[in-house]
Amino acid sequence: MTTPNTRRCPASAAAPAPQGPVPIHGPAFDADPSAVYQRLRAHGPVAEVEISPHVDGYLAVSYWACLHLLRTNPQLFAKDPTLHWAALRNGQVPADSPARQMMMPRDNALWKDGAEHTRLRQAITQALDLVDTHSLARTVAQIADQLIDAFSADGHADLVAQYADPLPMLTVVNLFRCPRELGERIIVYVTTLFAAGEDAAWANTRLEGACLELVHHKRARPGPDVVTYLIQTGLSDPELVQTLLLLFGAAAPPTAKHIGRGIQHLLTDARAAGTVHAGVTPVAAALEEVLWTAPAVSNYCPLYARGPQNVAGVTVQPGYPILVSFAAANTDPAVGVSPDQRLGNAGHLAFSAGAHACPAPGLARVISETAVERLLDRLSSLTLAIPADRVPNLPGTFLSGPAQLPVRFQPSPALTGRPLP
Repeated sequence: MTTPNTRRCPASAAAPAPQGPVPIHGPAFDADPSAVYQRLRAHGPVAEVEISPHVDGYLAVSYWACLHLLRTNPQLFAKDPTLHWAALRNGQVPADSPARQMMMPRDNALWKDGAEHTRLRQAITQALDLVDTHSLARTVAQIADQLIDAFSADGHADLVAQYADPLPMLTVVNLFRCPRELGERIIVYVTTLFAAGEDAAWANTRLEGACLELVHHKRARPGPDVVTYLIQTGLSDPELVQTLLLLFGAAAPPTAKHIGRGIQHLLTDARAAGTVHAGVTPVAAALEEVLWTAPAVSNYCPLYARGPQNVAGVTVQPGYPILVSFAAANTDPAVGVSPDQRLGNAGHLAFSAGAHACPAPGLARVISETAVERLLDRLSSLTLAIPADRVPNLPGTFLSGPAQLPVRFQPSPALTGRPLP
């Protein structure tokens, strides 16, 4: 564990907040993240922050600073924390730190630069390009129906725990054609890992072991699935394990939070709900607006300066992670995008940008749009069961979304003959 005088970032060119690094974790931040981003932005486009207890770094909070970092030359900013994150290299990041689990080095495309990044990313894009989006939409609809069937007769449900959270993981497990028992274990491990609690390190170890089991299974029984497609690109077993972990993590939890936030938006924003139900605004356009106002991945994409670097007039020093705040960037007043202009506008940074942008935003959109459309089709008189301002938010630095979404609706019978594919 580091001490306060050794863990503080060097002073930046912009005037920092007087109290030093501002926490982007804990109850005060969780209660109103947008107020914290606004306060940080007032001091400059890049600010000194405490990412999690005893882990300091920088946070880019303006749209243009974030875009600059995402599109930057890898000769100026590196992705691999092994060599460039001083506190991690020196053993100063606590083993149970949420930042450690989300930002530790892994042998996959997310943490590589140059030729290695290109090779590993191409394997992912080649595999995902083979996914049939029409078949994917049918699969999501079938999974949605089974989840809705479990509570449709009750007239009430928590649409986070009973719908938004499980649907993307079940979809990814299906895309991977994962054996049922192994898939159930992977779902538990991914959920535990991204909860970033005290069991995160345990879940990470178990998830890596489960991904290796899946690789061995698919080497012995190849089929028309993403894992087989990845194997065919020639990745080694360790690379396949970390690539699968990346895909599970990138596809499921963020999509789940986006679905939850999208449902919340349609239940609490009269303008959005009215135009969607009237058929004026497609669900896809409404969900695009949510990517502007409340992206599921609020802060991520850590980078490390190779020597002192200038970001939008602010000097950042090497040895410290620099996070991109997608939530702060998308709501930056300097962007000048009005509410009406956000509908269907993909100019946001919710799927990142540059060399490390999401390799398959189209698949994420198919999953989330189909999930929300199916829910609206199946449940009539859908309303929140609590006041809109009482919906609890997910705590944490990296992911954002409603923690619970209790609703009421007109009870209806379950559909029959719709098992999971």
